[in-house]
Amino acid sequence: MYATMLRIRRAEERARELYAAGRIPGFIHLSIGQEAVAAGVCAPLRRDDYLLSTHRGHGHLIAKGGSLRAFMAELYGKATGCCKGKGGSMHIADASVGYLGANGVLTSGCVLAPGVGQSIQMRGTDQVAVTIFGDGAANRGPFHEGVNLAALWKSPVVFVCENNFWASTTAHDLSTAGGSIAARAAGYGIPGATVDGNDALAVYDAMEGAVARARAGEGPSLIEARTVRFLGHFEGDPQGYRSRGEVDAGRQRDPIARLRAHLEESRLLDRAHADRVAQAIEKEVQDAEDFAESSPLPAPEDALKDLFVHYPWRD
Repeated sequence: MYATMLRIRRAEERARELYAAGRIPGFIHLSIGQEAVAAGVCAPLRRDDYLLSTHRGHGHLIAKGGSLRAFMAELYGKATGCCKGKGGSMHIADASVGYLGANGVLTSGCVLAPGVGQSIQMRGTDQVAVTIFGDGAANRGPFHEGVNLAALWKSPVVFVCENNFWASTTAHDLSTAGGSIAARAAGYGIPGATVDGNDALAVYDAMEGAVARARAGEGPSLIEARTVRFLGHFEGDPQGYRSRGEVDAGRQRDPIARLRAHLEESRLLDRAHADRVAQAIEKEVQDAEDFAESSPLPAPEDALKDLFVHYPWRD
């Protein structure tokens, strides 16, 4: 989990630099500061489990096992990207690792996840579907519709609210009644838990139980992971809506530094080992950048490919 968090951080920091340099087109939403949620959520999952994400989904893809090369190439809009350059940052996906995609439609995962869960039930496997969404999304109708449906169907779904206390530019306290999103689980008769989203081990512990429950056919769970995003809602956001002090306080709880300190205190990690991990990740990120830079753009005619599903029985 430590290596996963560091990989996410360095990949996004480099993506930020490349975006500023004009190498990455479009729009990007970075999850710097929120890495413990991605790592803790994905660590108990298998490769064949499913994950649905948000517009801030880079870290979720990387934590699910997505290729850094394919990730960076997709940000560049290159043909070698995991969506052949057609998804970009906000709609990046990689079905080969069970990552069903980031999504610019707020709360979409909450209504898609029960459908994925029904597919699992119909096929009789013990897979699990996880959907991650923000605190703002939890105040929209599809959240309630999706949780209600999953509870009725006893779907193998874990709903994870990645609560960074800002719905775009709207403060959590000004938009969310009741204070706790996890407490809403009681209304649907399912377990709910609030955890420190800057503590990867706390997120992992909550996920481990929820995943085991889903695999056993006991139905969905709701986890609220409270975290802090260090940067703005989007890259270039001036953040006039929040104080510098809030960000500074959040950086004092940096999830990567926190897990490293725990590992060092437990004598599971020393400086030499940490340096080797960091150096290896730097090479991975540089390799991904070089791959993206050298990859071709999609051919113009490729714009009309992958638009429709082919049904053999109609031939």
